[in-house]
Amino acid sequence: MQLYKSVVMIYCVLFSLDSLAQTNTIQQIATEGTAVSVELPVEELADPSQKLSGDNTDEADSKAMPQYDAEFVAVPIVFSTETLSTTFGGAGLIKHAGQAQAVALGIGLYSANDSWLTYAGFYNYQLPTLDQWLFSAELFRGHYEQGIYYLPQSVKDQQTDRIISVGDEGFSKLHIKYVLPIGGGANGAAASLARKKNAVNWNPLESGVTSVTLTPFNKYRELEALDYLPDEARGFEFALDWDNRDSANNTTQGGQTNLTLTRGSEINDDPNWFMWEFEQSAFLSLGSNAWFEEQVLAANVYIADTPSWDSFDGDVQDYKRPPSFAGVSLGGFDRLRGYDSKQFTGRSAVNYALEYRVTPRWQPLQNLPVFNLYDVPWWQWALLLEAGNVSDEFSMSALHQDMKTSYGASVRFEVEDIVIRGDFVTGGDESQFWVMVNQPF
Repeated sequence: MQLYKSVVMIYCVLFSLDSLAQTNTIQQIATEGTAVSVELPVEELADPSQKLSGDNTDEADSKAMPQYDAEFVAVPIVFSTETLSTTFGGAGLIKHAGQAQAVALGIGLYSANDSWLTYAGFYNYQLPTLDQWLFSAELFRGHYEQGIYYLPQSVKDQQTDRIISVGDEGFSKLHIKYVLPIGGGANGAAASLARKKNAVNWNPLESGVTSVTLTPFNKYRELEALDYLPDEARGFEFALDWDNRDSANNTTQGGQTNLTLTRGSEINDDPNWFMWEFEQSAFLSLGSNAWFEEQVLAANVYIADTPSWDSFDGDVQDYKRPPSFAGVSLGGFDRLRGYDSKQFTGRSAVNYALEYRVTPRWQPLQNLPVFNLYDVPWWQWALLLEAGNVSDEFSMSALHQDMKTSYGASVRFEVEDIVIRGDFVTGGDESQFWVMVNQPF
């Protein structure tokens, strides 16, 4: 089980997790991207120029989101794994948290072997007059008595050692997002979060939401068994994104293009480093039939490199490489899902994913116990196939040599505007069962 940013625990409550849950996956809630993607109904954001209720300002004031009452959802969490033993806690989610488009999330867990974690996230807030901007923040802290980690043995053989150690991990991030006033962002950043009902096309000036995001970050990982390893990474990410999907939660057509540049700062005797990642997804609707309301073929290509990998810093007498927990990796809840989280790390990576997604006409979840306490408008089944590789050389021949593969099946459903998914995937010597929020792409 991979806890990918908290709300995944809703699934743990609805279906009691058993020995299928992987023992190492709780140790990394998330290190990439925003935890929660809440897709607001278009009618809620239909008129972004509405005034706040009780607003006494004059008509010259800029756009303001209408006021909505906050909606709070909380769930208890109980599960058990081999390395954590019995774990319990809770998660709480607030929609319209002070602003119509804002979301707040908190989670806390404690296990019988004295492992624990906490997570807090505040997403999509706006400042007065800054209609094209969104601000989000995340904070995570975790302690694991029997954390499982994969550490590279050497540059040449591309092998990793599986280490069990007492570990402390955490990160803090601030996401500063500017939505360009074109296409779906023409009415402001908050309005761009609404579901899109118009047909998509491939002109960014008319379709999709184009944005740039600056994310200062600080990450750390301290292992008791290997205290000589680099234990901190900080710097900033710069991301250019064009989200041209008709829906972030249940995409049927369009695509998404993302380029992320990451600059790591010098810390003590560790040099600075530079990394880039490019990701392209595309979705093709295959129509409906007597069994399925929708059939979609979803494809994703991911490629990444660390250009500073072989650059030597004479001042600190070391190569300009990120710590393994902050650099390029495959394995886990989003890419090469048949392998453990961050099982493969190195200079560069490539990953291809293909999914066949169907939305059945038969949807019994809303009437089942526990499920009937929440809004569950749809569920989805998926078959998935992936191939990827990590290399310490950035070349197409090296990246496509001895590629690892994964295949499996998935069940996904939307709970209170948030996608919960469970993937059962086979790859390598073991099978993985992941539980997390959001679509993989």
